[in-house]
Amino acid sequence: MTLSELKKTGLSQEALDFLNLAFEEGSFEVLPLAGDASMRRYFRIIYADKSYVLMVWEPFQLPDEYPFLNILKHFEKHKVNVPEVLRLSPEKGLILLEDLGDLTLERKFWESQDQTTTLPFYFQAVDELIKIHFAATDDRVDNCTAFKIKFDTEKFLWEMNYARKNLLEQICNTPLSEAQHKTLDRCFQDICTRLDQAPKRISHRDYHSRNLMLKLGQMRVIDFQDARLGPVQYDLVSLIHDSYVKLNKSSEQAILSDYLDKAKTFGFHQSLDEFMEIYHLQKVQRCFKACGSFSSFYNLRKDTRYLKYIVPTVQKVKRTLEIFPEYGEFLSILKGHKVNELDIEELCAQ
Repeated sequence: MTLSELKKTGLSQEALDFLNLAFEEGSFEVLPLAGDASMRRYFRIIYADKSYVLMVWEPFQLPDEYPFLNILKHFEKHKVNVPEVLRLSPEKGLILLEDLGDLTLERKFWESQDQTTTLPFYFQAVDELIKIHFAATDDRVDNCTAFKIKFDTEKFLWEMNYARKNLLEQICNTPLSEAQHKTLDRCFQDICTRLDQAPKRISHRDYHSRNLMLKLGQMRVIDFQDARLGPVQYDLVSLIHDSYVKLNKSSEQAILSDYLDKAKTFGFHQSLDEFMEIYHLQKVQRCFKACGSFSSFYNLRKDTRYLKYIVPTVQKVKRTLEIFPEYGEFLSILKGHKVNELDIEELCAQ
C-alpha cells in the first residue's frame, strides 16, 4: 500500500512507524476491522501471505501491569487458548497479535440450523472456562490483576444502577417516582448482597459469543482484560444467556450439565439448589446490566446497533424475576415501564 493509502485507514503515524519496523516498509496491507462496543481499535495487517491483528489502545508503561497483557500471561500459563502477542510498543499503546480470523461462536451458532451441531463448540467454550475458573484461580499470584479487583456488592450495584439510569429513565423516557427508586434500591441491594456472598473465582467478565473465536476448529478466548474475582455463574450466564444468540432450554441444560460435570473433577462441590439460586439471581443482574450497556451505547453516542437486543433481554429478566416473589415490585416496575413496547425503529430514526 502507498503511504497515502495507509493514512486513509485511520492509522496514526506512530502506528505506521511501528508497522514499518515489524514488516518491510510499504509491503503490507492494512484493513480496518469493525469494532464491538469497545473503544479499542483493531486492524488486520496482511504481509507475505500471512495476516496479523494490530490492537490500538491507550499508552501504558509496564507491560506486566497492563491488564490485557497481565491477564493474557496468567491465562497462557494455565493453557487458556488466548491470542499470541508478537510485538508491542507500550508507549504508543500498540500490540501486534496473532490473527484469529473472523469466525466467532456467534457466527457459528447462526450458521447452524440445528443447535445440537453447535453444542460441541459450546462444550469447548466450557473447557476454556474451566481452566479460568479453576487452574488459573487456584494459582493465586500476587501480580495478577484478576486477583486485585472483584465483583462485590458495590460493583454489582453500580451495574444495576447504570441500567436503571440508561434503560428505565432514558431509553424508556419514564421518570421513576421516589417510591419506585426506594423499591429498586431495596431490591438491587438485596440481589447484589446475595451475589456477593457466593464463592468467588476468576471471572472473564464478558464471556459471550462475540468474545469466543474459532480458529482451525479450536476455541480461542479474547477480550479478557477486565477479568476479576466473581461467582462462576457470572460467566455461565454471560455464555448461556448471551443476548446475541438464542439458545433453547435443551442447549442451556446441556451446557450447564457439561460445566458442572467438569467442575466436579476440580473439587467443585455446591448443592444444585444453591448453585441454581445464584445462577438465576446472576441472570437477573447480568441481563439487566446488559440492557443498561445496550442503552448507554445509544444514549452516549447514538449507536443503534444494540437497541434490538434490549427487548428480548429484558424479557429474560422478567421471566427470571418470577422465580423470586421477594422481588415482585422490581418486576412490576419493569412491566410498568413497558420496555416490550419500545419503538426501536423510531429510536434509530432519531
